[in-house]
Amino acid sequence: MSKPRLIYFDAPVSRGEECRLALHLAGIEFEDVRIARADWLAMKPETPFGSLPVLEMPGQPPLGQTNAILVLIGRRHELHPEDDFEAAHHEAMMCHVEDLRANVSPTLRIVDEAEKKKAREALAEYYLPTWAGFAERQISAAGPFFAGEKLHVVDLKLHRTVHWFASGVIDHIPATVFAAFPKLNRIYDAVRNHQDVKAWYAK
Repeated sequence: MSKPRLIYFDAPVSRGEECRLALHLAGIEFEDVRIARADWLAMKPETPFGSLPVLEMPGQPPLGQTNAILVLIGRRHELHPEDDFEAAHHEAMMCHVEDLRANVSPTLRIVDEAEKKKAREALAEYYLPTWAGFAERQISAAGPFFAGEKLHVVDLKLHRTVHWFASGVIDHIPATVFAAFPKLNRIYDAVRNHQDVKAWYAK
């Protein structure tokens, strides 16, 4: 292996897309390995934690867990704070995003439509606004990014999270569920309009 390989599903979504963007913004030439859902069960036991994404680096064992991948890339390429307390502040927000995914993801597996509708409407009414309120309090007032003028890997994670809902792809959760939270939307727009992010999607 002559260059890093990032392994994730063949879709521009969620955890895998955060890591792809981080690698691209870091200027790292990498192999973007996109697997089909049908192949996942056979691959799963061979991954570090039975999950994706996985980052493979020359001379290193495979690295799992999105936040670990993002922090590694960020530390090596000035996309994560050098100060240990500020870095921990960023990592806490990244964990907060994973808490959201842990609460929403089970509803993706509900088959019964009435049950799914009830669960997602409850998320939209209570959990998601509460989650966003806590997130909003942690974001710099200065902007446009989480910590001010500089983009970090945490911004990529927040961008993908807001995009997930703003795209309207989750039935029974309004695309406007985060509309009342200006700092989250500010980050979403700032990342979306970043020249290097635009370059990634123009490929």
